[in-house]
Amino acid sequence: MEDGLTPSEVLVVGSGAAGLTTALLLCEARKVTVLSKVDARSGSTPWAQGGIAAVSHQGDTQEGHISDTITAGVGLCHESVVRHTVTQGSWAIRQLIDWGVEFDLRDKQQPAATGGEYHLTREGGHSARRVFHVADSTGAAIASTLMDRAMSHPNIKMLEDRVAIDLIVTGRMGLKNNACVGAYVLNRGSGEIETLQARAVVLATGGASKVYLYTSNPDTATGDGIAMAWRAGCRVANMEFNQFHPTCLFHPHAKSFLISEALRGEGGILKLPCGEAFMSRSHDSADLAPRDVVARAIDHEMKRLGIDCVYLDATHMAPEFISERFPNIQARCMAFGIDIRKDPIPVVPAAHYTCGGVLTDVYGQTDLPGLYAIGEAAATGLHGANRLASNSLLECMVFARGAAEKILAGESKVAQLPKAPAWDESQVIDADEKIVVSHNWDELRRFMWDYVGIVRTTPRLARAEHRIELLQREIHEFYSSYRVDADLIELRNLAQVAELIIRSALARKESRGLHYTLSYPGTLPVGKDTILDPKTAS
Repeated sequence: MEDGLTPSEVLVVGSGAAGLTTALLLCEARKVTVLSKVDARSGSTPWAQGGIAAVSHQGDTQEGHISDTITAGVGLCHESVVRHTVTQGSWAIRQLIDWGVEFDLRDKQQPAATGGEYHLTREGGHSARRVFHVADSTGAAIASTLMDRAMSHPNIKMLEDRVAIDLIVTGRMGLKNNACVGAYVLNRGSGEIETLQARAVVLATGGASKVYLYTSNPDTATGDGIAMAWRAGCRVANMEFNQFHPTCLFHPHAKSFLISEALRGEGGILKLPCGEAFMSRSHDSADLAPRDVVARAIDHEMKRLGIDCVYLDATHMAPEFISERFPNIQARCMAFGIDIRKDPIPVVPAAHYTCGGVLTDVYGQTDLPGLYAIGEAAATGLHGANRLASNSLLECMVFARGAAEKILAGESKVAQLPKAPAWDESQVIDADEKIVVSHNWDELRRFMWDYVGIVRTTPRLARAEHRIELLQREIHEFYSSYRVDADLIELRNLAQVAELIIRSALARKESRGLHYTLSYPGTLPVGKDTILDPKTAS
């Protein structure tokens, strides 16, 4: 291959929990290459504060976890998928512990090996305490543990500063058996386009919350896997369901800092600036209501009163408990002059999780042979119209296991990897200015926030549809004329994902879960998935 990189047996695009778990479950029998857009230790997993949900004690049941998940999903969860996921919860916890994750104990003096119990917390939508955690930095602890193991394994090759552009599909090479055999990838360091081929490709690229102006996600959450799979011919499902986390820190210098739902799980109360608690007006569970309910309630109060934020009050808790249980949140807030032991925390909703994605089965298989999608990039039927808190890390583990098992058991549709054509840059030139990309990036995220946000209407969606059509034409013209860079690749993907979100939202003539529209405020008796197919797209 012209770039000197040998074909990998498995190419994993994404270095978060989903991608690294897949690589670790494959590496004893396969050589795996893992791509990271920036530093390998970045991504969304380290940002997950809450934990991983799994039934582990006699006071809880798998049926309870299944029921809570389905209730949160508002009639769109696939029960068989939920059951498949929940029943593997104990395996997921054991596997993480075996790999070295040290979940918090009830009594630090009595380790689990000698009969000690793990400290479980409760989050919104859960009927019991079943969330394993590492203080309030569970995602960071898991990501660090997985990365350390992956970086030290001889069969796992980490490629950092790589941005996937498009998938390599044999059908476009004139071959009879259509399959995915790799990806074209931008090396951010050299600026070169690398052709990386593999017998199986796993998209573990995360979600697309960066399509919104305000988000709890890192800058890398640009929907790359969803957009690439769509362009390769894969169906997507339920893209209208974008979860807005109710409580992100509201401060001009606090970029994308999430205030964990676990703080409300331990007794935190949402209040108006006057000190009045308001969640009991919206749901019987008050501050422990599902995320969509809480986000809409906050949005309603902010618009009703014309206020910039509401407040999450934990000042009634013991200061020692706050310092021990939420050290990360306390430290970050303190950096902005907010002592959460004494001061209520100013919070606002922000785009947090993409519940839809590339349509897959329980093994992560997509419509395209050789291509898998797992984690937030996938639509498996687990989350339905709203994700239950702390089910995302569980999903990463369970579906990584399924994809790894299928890859190990299966055979490639291609007997011998065909040599993919090199990336053609003969008809493009270097861009003379970047203002077009930066302007389009800002415009896209702002109109998505204004028109396709927490509360929607058909006229707002129609405006968004018109804007995305114009924007995509501009982006296509720019993409066709100039050499690609990371910003242009991400803008192209965000625009594609935005179109899919808007089309899906327009197609749903009801309000359900995370999709709430004033034009159709009622919920239909039977919920149906919104499935878009690129083969029938106009």
